[in-house]
Amino acid sequence: MRNYTLFAFLFFSLSNFAQIKGTITDEKGTPLPFVSVFEENTYTGTTSNEQGQYQLNVKEPGKNKITFQYLGFKTQKIAVSPDSKVIVLDVKMLEESFALNEVVIDPKNNPANAIIRSAIANKKENSEKTSRFTADFYSKGMFKVKDLPKKILGQKVDLGEDMSSNLDSTGTGILYLSETISKVSYEKPDKLKEKIIASKISGNNRGYSYNTAALSTYDFYDNTLDFDIKLISPIADNAFSYYKYQLEGTFFDANNHEINKIKVIPKRDKEPVFEGYIYIVDDSFAIYAIDLDIKGYRMKNELTEIMTLKQSFNYNSENKIWSKNAQTLSFKAGVFGIKFSGQFNYVYSNYEFPVSFAKKTFGNEIVAFEANSNKKDDAFWNQIRPIPLTIEESSDYNKKDSLQTIRKSQKYTDSIDAKNNTFKVWDILKGYEYKNTFKKYSFEYEGLLNIASLSFNTVQGFNFNSGFSFKTWNEEKGKSTSVSTTFNYGFSEERFRATGEFSHRFNTINYASISISGGTKVAQFNSAEPITKFVNSVSSLFFKDNYMKLYNLEFAQINYNQYVANGINLNGKIAYEQRKPLFNTTDYSFFKRDDIYSSNNPLAPNDFETPAFNQHHLFKANITARINFGNKYISRPDGRYNIKNDKYPTLFFTYEKAFAASTKSYEFDRIAALVQYDLSLGNKGLLGTSFRAGKFFNAENISFIDYKHFNGNQTHIGTSDRYLNVFNLMPYYTNSTNDSYLEAHLEYNDTGFIMNKIPLLNLLKSTLNLGFHSLAIPDRKPYSEFTVGLDNLGFGKFKLFRVDYVHSYQGGIQQNGVVFGLKILNVLD
Repeated sequence: MRNYTLFAFLFFSLSNFAQIKGTITDEKGTPLPFVSVFEENTYTGTTSNEQGQYQLNVKEPGKNKITFQYLGFKTQKIAVSPDSKVIVLDVKMLEESFALNEVVIDPKNNPANAIIRSAIANKKENSEKTSRFTADFYSKGMFKVKDLPKKILGQKVDLGEDMSSNLDSTGTGILYLSETISKVSYEKPDKLKEKIIASKISGNNRGYSYNTAALSTYDFYDNTLDFDIKLISPIADNAFSYYKYQLEGTFFDANNHEINKIKVIPKRDKEPVFEGYIYIVDDSFAIYAIDLDIKGYRMKNELTEIMTLKQSFNYNSENKIWSKNAQTLSFKAGVFGIKFSGQFNYVYSNYEFPVSFAKKTFGNEIVAFEANSNKKDDAFWNQIRPIPLTIEESSDYNKKDSLQTIRKSQKYTDSIDAKNNTFKVWDILKGYEYKNTFKKYSFEYEGLLNIASLSFNTVQGFNFNSGFSFKTWNEEKGKSTSVSTTFNYGFSEERFRATGEFSHRFNTINYASISISGGTKVAQFNSAEPITKFVNSVSSLFFKDNYMKLYNLEFAQINYNQYVANGINLNGKIAYEQRKPLFNTTDYSFFKRDDIYSSNNPLAPNDFETPAFNQHHLFKANITARINFGNKYISRPDGRYNIKNDKYPTLFFTYEKAFAASTKSYEFDRIAALVQYDLSLGNKGLLGTSFRAGKFFNAENISFIDYKHFNGNQTHIGTSDRYLNVFNLMPYYTNSTNDSYLEAHLEYNDTGFIMNKIPLLNLLKSTLNLGFHSLAIPDRKPYSEFTVGLDNLGFGKFKLFRVDYVHSYQGGIQQNGVVFGLKILNVLD
């Protein structure tokens, strides 16, 4: 009833508006895109689209003039007649006459510098004027592609029918188009509450757009702006360390404010900086407009060629506030000859600036959707949408929305599935998938030639996996169920193993899920699996090093997981485990065939007869709590999406108990805690920290499998983006313990702050990494590592490598080495 009343009120309100619309051009008749259009001395406004078309809903036409504001053109104010509900007003804008300044020879007397210094001095006062507000918010996002091929590196490109239906024969067209209308409450620096009234995605009437106000809060009064890394504002406190400025001219707006057009010039090309123009009001030194570019390499995003951020502000003479009324963020990117582009338009209107907010205005929920917000019809959108659709956008909506009804029908989905589900004899070897889209289930067989699973170890020799899986899902209820089995065969060992798993997710609100699994498999002594199958295969076959130590595990396990409160996730597990030792069965390698592999006993690498443990069984129970303080979330009708608050650390607490063992001495208790935190240092980089501690009880004679093992690395190959859970030169099992332990990892990434300033090295566009890693356990000298290296290395747009020099120290024994980081291995494993 409440939603019906709100909709009725909104409809009644809209019916009392007059709509002013038209086309804005220059003197030659060329359409002008993104012209700010607003009602004088109000916060009712919009912008024109790419074809210069605009539409503006005003409550009392004739009371105020309509203002047209566009950079490089004279601001116009036009009075409109109050006697019509629809007013057509086409506007021709005249180029601005800039008062050009004489060339500045003495940098000390550069007038642009004086204006920027005044803007810096006054930015706190100007920022405070808009530090809290409520507003109506509109956003439109669009992604386009050009020259998308049918295949890349031999693999078929499948974007799904919804995204690819509007592409032409050359692979060009709109991939994604969506809009939102919402009510926003905001208080600096980061308090946000958004209620989305309407949401629309082209070709998906069940979808909820991800366009939110949180993605539009780029504030140049702050010292830095977040674009994956912190970019320096042209009016930051330390802006003169990064920029040079040039006053290109001045002009007066329609309210007789003198506006300074200042060119922003980076001092160093590789720094995290903008370039372009900032417009400053002369008397208040507030921001009048922003027109700045961001090069992709400056924000360490090589796939992005350029981003352009434009903002316009309008002035209200009653409260003397300059407020942002429109923003456009566009980008161009490319890879493999494919060109991507995107554009997000944002419009703020109907501002109110309260002195303060009620105490409970802001909470952990930052975005919520009204019921049926994705069901608004075309009449609603045509009336309320502040930026008219272009011909291309209208065509995309019409085509995809009309095709949607057909594609959701059982007749259509069955016909497509029948084509894709055709079985061929070759599928026995390469694999097969059967899918019923309408009934929402699928079956997959991995095939007998699952090359991607092929690996080598000295226990099994060459081995590979195959298997079956069945999945069913319900997006609206957030439910999904899967049943799978995996088969593994080791050729040298001549042994077949199999595991099976059932898993079910109950919803996408608290993400409650349960899984039941069991079978037989080979497992590493360290369950964290510090050495990947791919790296171990290369290490063994090419260098005759078999670091992966394995045992046979027969198990049955039940696992349950869910969020029990905001930011608190609990995971509980109980398992029966039967452990058996394994031995090497092969000495094969590509090279160094005269050398001998070490044994499969991690405690005695030269003992090929004694197992690392005796065969036994036990039960293990484990409960882990993960706590994200200050957790924020987005509430959508189809689920809840958690957003970690980077201001606070993440905590993990674990209690583990082994019981009902075949030998009493194998039973134990263990408690553990982990703290992870990334400390942002602004534009100076990021300090990542990880501290882990634990303690065993009654564990003097437990199995070596149940010791606490630490993630060492003897391969000199790094496989992760960051090294906050690994010791780069430490042997895998020399420091394993059944007592107490404390490990610390710190890694500083300068995000270019230092490297950008070093001649020649800055051409690499890399980042500097400094690391410290330490481990303390009883009755043994601490282990410590110091690292220094370069990240973000690679060729062209592919920055997939890092290199670190490592110095380690333990009890007088020192080691030095180089670790080569290959991030692509994350994909291969």
